[in-house]
Amino acid sequence: MNYESAGTLKSLLLTAVNLHALVTRPQLKKTLLLSTVFGSALLVACSGGSGQSTETLPNTNPDSGDTSYSGPAPENEDVQNYKRYIWDNLAAENRCGSCHIEGNQSPRFVRGDDINLAHDEGRDLVNLGSPEDSRLVTKVVSGHNCWLANADTCGEIITNYIEEWAAAAGSVASTITLTPPTEREVGASKSFPASSGNFATTVYPLLQEYCASCHSEDAETAQQPYFASSDVDQAYEASKARMDLDNPENSRFVVRLGNDFHNCWSDCAENADTMAAAIRNFVDGIAVTEVDPNWVTSKALYLTDGIVSSGGGRIENNAIALYEFKSGSGTTAYDTSGVNPAIDLSLSGDVEWLGSWGIQLNGGKAQASTTSSKRLFDTLTGTGEYSIEAWVAPANVVQEGPARIVTYSGGNDIRNFTLGQAMYNYTFQNRNDASTDADGMPALITEDMAERAQATLQHVVATFDPINGRRLYVNGEFTGDADLVAAGLLSTWDDTFALALGSEVSGDNVWQGSIRLLAIHSRALTQDDILTNYEAGVGEKYLLLFKVEEQTDVPQGYVMFEVQQYDNHGYLFSEPKFISLEDGVSPDGVIIQGMRIGINGREAVVGQSWANLDTTVTATEYDAETGQQLSPLGTIITLEKGPTADEFFLTFERLGNEEFVRVEATPAAPAAPADLTPQPRIGIRRFEQIHAALSAATGVSSTHPAVVETWQKVKQQLPVEADIRGFLAAQQMGITQLAVKYCSTLVDDTGARASYFPGFDFSAGAGEAFDTAAERAQVIDPLLENLLGRPIAWPAAVGGHTAQLATAPDESAVRAELDSLIDTMTACGSGCDANRTPTTVKATCAAAMGSAMILIH
Repeated sequence: MNYESAGTLKSLLLTAVNLHALVTRPQLKKTLLLSTVFGSALLVACSGGSGQSTETLPNTNPDSGDTSYSGPAPENEDVQNYKRYIWDNLAAENRCGSCHIEGNQSPRFVRGDDINLAHDEGRDLVNLGSPEDSRLVTKVVSGHNCWLANADTCGEIITNYIEEWAAAAGSVASTITLTPPTEREVGASKSFPASSGNFATTVYPLLQEYCASCHSEDAETAQQPYFASSDVDQAYEASKARMDLDNPENSRFVVRLGNDFHNCWSDCAENADTMAAAIRNFVDGIAVTEVDPNWVTSKALYLTDGIVSSGGGRIENNAIALYEFKSGSGTTAYDTSGVNPAIDLSLSGDVEWLGSWGIQLNGGKAQASTTSSKRLFDTLTGTGEYSIEAWVAPANVVQEGPARIVTYSGGNDIRNFTLGQAMYNYTFQNRNDASTDADGMPALITEDMAERAQATLQHVVATFDPINGRRLYVNGEFTGDADLVAAGLLSTWDDTFALALGSEVSGDNVWQGSIRLLAIHSRALTQDDILTNYEAGVGEKYLLLFKVEEQTDVPQGYVMFEVQQYDNHGYLFSEPKFISLEDGVSPDGVIIQGMRIGINGREAVVGQSWANLDTTVTATEYDAETGQQLSPLGTIITLEKGPTADEFFLTFERLGNEEFVRVEATPAAPAAPADLTPQPRIGIRRFEQIHAALSAATGVSSTHPAVVETWQKVKQQLPVEADIRGFLAAQQMGITQLAVKYCSTLVDDTGARASYFPGFDFSAGAGEAFDTAAERAQVIDPLLENLLGRPIAWPAAVGGHTAQLATAPDESAVRAELDSLIDTMTACGSGCDANRTPTTVKATCAAAMGSAMILIH
């Protein structure tokens, strides 16, 4: 649509809010952080083909081979389940079938002559109530003939097989039995000092001399962790988890030299002794932290004293790829779904293992081979539906591209599917035969104003099926974002693509953050399934039972927390409860006030969420099975020595019959506030606020396809900050284009325009339609009504009048500008063509909607 009056638009903008006086002040420098989410995809049409070359990676886990059975039929359902979940998966020669068969090594649990006899021998090796304790699992974990490089991963895969059998048999244990932990007093302890000064003169010189060729960011083949970094503070942080302050000889640095013979510089035993001596010198310089004898404390616990509560309850019946990241080291993230061939991922670039089960992607990626990835193509094109389920923690909310969290693709602009992040939004691209191009565009994107993507741990699920199309779920809830394109089929997928995490297969469109779990299911999970998996949580969790029997006089009385290592730097404590493990006990009147978490002999500096706790355990609220919740809050406590060495305890201001009077330190007087430069009285709306405001003012949905297309093109031009001093002319042009699209969409919809502009005759020629002031008012009034609202009628008691607000645009001036624009548009009179009337309405609408009435906030 052409506008003959660009000057009129500018005049309207400046007149409405006297903007000129504001924007001619000295401008602040501002870096434009926002870039288009799908710029290249919108500007360049995508087509078929292989796209960019896909990096070829080795297939680390080939198919276990074709294992067929031709013996007697299973005698009952349990034998049938054994065959399905155990024999079929382990009978191949590269699993257990080379030894544990008829005429060979006992137990013959994968014998091929009679599945019933195999079941009889195998049943004794399996614990359906506690799969991880099965002999089949513990034997492999101990190092017995694992077919992978990591024995724990083989154990995890077999555990999954047994869990599936247990689920089919209804034998999975559904409760956790609480047992008293080892009782220990809170002891004096040494903790890592805040300063790296002592480390710099003891351990650091050895690391710098002998380890910097690898474990430094400056090395030619840089390898994480950077404990030999040229930055001593960074090296100190990376070294803490590898030094044992209580037993220096057990430090990881020492063990790697003395036991693993890892890069010794001369004799490994002597080198280990030298490293142990350096760490001992470092430890000797640390003062012992003594526990305040006046504190009211619980007994002490290590994380490993807790009862494992991870788990179970997840819906994984149709998981064809599963990554739990439990191996914790190496360059391979194993697929533990148990489906062959496994789609293992090779780690490259800056990828760090998390002790809490997971990987931290800092610019690196995890990618499968094209050969193993083909199983996704074979399975999902067959089912026609799938789900991508991930526990993720984005590093920030400024990532765009979209940044690839999980992608099955062949290059930057060609894919089968991608789950990505674009700032505060999650995006989902899926290639189908009906309504998307080879890039899976247009994408499904969460609503901007909802800000679904946050820099915290989130459960994100993307589902596709040919009925509902694409859907996104965050933290167990459907986002409500409708897929506006037809679902179609997966018949146009390409079987030469590769699965990758953290970036495109080409290495572009990097995503930074952590992935704690990833599952790809061969069906679209239901809302109930997704909620179940969300509530099951992620990671290794423990129930820590802090004994408080002495102070409360409650037999076997404990304060219980759910605790997990949140990442490599902290522990998550949550859901404190009071509980007794003594049968028949019903505590009553137990006062608990000012509870804090202690670590290594002192109270944690930060994370004391329960410092203001003031509650009482009563018989009416106490439940014999679950105890009594003390608080719904959770907190993060800093990791110091590591999960096997950090000693935790609780302190209280009052616990039962004992009390500690805490004297709070007098806070330092605040510094005098600095004088600020004069600030503007008004600001401007940010990009997402402008989008929402135009939608509200015109009544056109922000998800309308025509609007979405323009929004993706101009989004990068719009303001990202509210400071009016950063306003640019280019931003106004972006607003104008978006306003034009909203107004055109409104006017082109005969029903919408009739409702918005009641009584106006769009069929009349321009000369007739705008002939009188009343006819012009039928167009101008609705616009001003939605942009300015009605004049405020003040009560007579305060001097009744109907003046505009002082900070609002002057209605008469705005009306005059719009009226002048209509004069310009209809100057052709009776000679105007038939389309001039709706075009004039669009122009008038766009001038109003693209003005400062929308921009100023």
